[in-house]
Amino acid sequence: MFPWIWLWAPQLRLPFGGDVTQDIEPTLQAFFRGIKPASGDARIEAQAFDVASYGDQLGVITRLLLEWAERLPADAQEKSKPLEELRAIHAAIEAIKGVERVRRSR
Repeated sequence: MFPWIWLWAPQLRLPFGGDVTQDIEPTLQAFFRGIKPASGDARIEAQAFDVASYGDQLGVITRLLLEWAERLPADAQEKSKPLEELRAIHAAIEAIKGVERVRRSR
């Protein structure tokens, strides 16, 4: 190959055709900015999310409800359709977590 051929080689620079830098740090600010003022204070929501995510908060509430439900009489527990649904949802989520933990440990 001739070393002078690069003189005729076209160089096309489209948008993002050259070196590109991108900030890939995850940020949720766009999510919290989307909270309407009537629904809550976005700054407070962001700080609360730093303490515990929504999933963590729901997990604590679910465990508390199930713990309290265990104190009900057996016949009341058997008749409660929402309690059955909550137990099924909790069991399914725990199964998903177990599968993911095993997958990540490989």
